[in-house]
Amino acid sequence: MGSYDGAVSDIPPDLARLRSSIDNIDAALVHLLAERFKCTQAVGELKAAAGLPAADPGREERQVARLRALADESGLDPQFAEAFLNFIIAEVIHHHEHIAGAGS
Repeated sequence: MGSYDGAVSDIPPDLARLRSSIDNIDAALVHLLAERFKCTQAVGELKAAAGLPAADPGREERQVARLRALADESGLDPQFAEAFLNFIIAEVIHHHEHIAGAGS
């Protein structure tokens, strides 16, 4: 955070507009992640019912490659995109392992 401690009304309009957009994007990201985890929860339940392993290294590898390419095309650091996806994948696998364990 910067050292600017002025009242909200003292914020330059361009800064306020950008912050508002950032807040909207953050909200959208949270909603997208929540929706993604709803889908992966259902995948975990299907995998557990079928006796499939929680992790799918081949799919994960393909997803990382796809996201790195999308990041590169979008001007986002591919390493950051990969780290972000790996964080999400690790959480999904943890959920899938929990689901599989609960069904045992």
